[in-house]
Amino acid sequence: MLADCHPEVSGQDLPNCHPEVSGQDLSNYPLPTIMKLAVIDCGTNTFHLLVVDVQPNRQFEQVFKQRQYVRLGQEGLDYIGTAPFQRGVDCIAFFKEKMAELGVERYRAFGTEALRRASNGPAFLEAVRDNSGVEIQLISGDEEARLIHLGVKQAVPFIEGKTLIMDIGGGSVEFIVASEDQVFWAQSFPIGVQVLFSRFQKSDPILPEEVAAIHQHFDEILAPLHTVLHQHETPWLTGASGSFEVVEDMLLRERQHPTHAIVSTPDFYKIHDQIIPANLQQRLQMPGLPPERVELIAVAFVLMDYVVKKAGIQQIVTSAYAMKEGMLLEMAGGR
Repeated sequence: MLADCHPEVSGQDLPNCHPEVSGQDLSNYPLPTIMKLAVIDCGTNTFHLLVVDVQPNRQFEQVFKQRQYVRLGQEGLDYIGTAPFQRGVDCIAFFKEKMAELGVERYRAFGTEALRRASNGPAFLEAVRDNSGVEIQLISGDEEARLIHLGVKQAVPFIEGKTLIMDIGGGSVEFIVASEDQVFWAQSFPIGVQVLFSRFQKSDPILPEEVAAIHQHFDEILAPLHTVLHQHETPWLTGASGSFEVVEDMLLRERQHPTHAIVSTPDFYKIHDQIIPANLQQRLQMPGLPPERVELIAVAFVLMDYVVKKAGIQQIVTSAYAMKEGMLLEMAGGR
């Protein structure tokens, strides 16, 4: 099992799994015992640690979950600033200690758009490795999309037909057109909320002309998505990110299901129409909107609004699972 996972040095260090495919697909075989696995997701805004017990039938039981708003791209995505750099290194060290405390047997750590793009991204990877022994592997946008689909389909009951899956990150946004068993198209675009905020939003609240400039940018950069939406009817939008969690939390007092919720398009616009004209202080007072998200949430809703209208979305499904859960599923299957 997990023959491609190499132990690091002795003591408290944990085996770090690298995502190359192992020689044998073990996904159809029961596990001999419960395994404790973990994933570290180093995003542009948020670093996540997810620890689970994998049962012999390969079902997950969450043991520990934490996110820290490192804001790696706070000073721009081309270069990681001194303060975010140190926050990231410290966060990974804390996650490593937590995994050792919880008895994690295998883990993977991966980085996305901010670490792919920043000129000092390699220096950050080296600093993390020297400080905590954690090896962060950079994955491509296409690999992100594949893992997101794998995670989402564990959480969301797919309807007949196709859905448009959307994962909004700080540096990039992944779009996937899929059914439960097939991915028809997937692509990553560098239009994450930190990118949009840094480039377009200079006023608070966001101005109509800034929204118009963002729309114009989308018209150009999302041309491949427009083409695909003409080829595939996708009345459902499946959202897998913190921005969609905000929609759910601001609308629903209680989660409808442990791993997903359904929001109508009119209900989405109730929240959209509150957020877009509000300034920072007003957003801070909104129930269900976490303080760490108030700065970037307006551009996130501009993006969601654009996609809902372009795709003719009728219902939004929020998914509690995404890339981390997709990677855990592969780890449990011997990959």
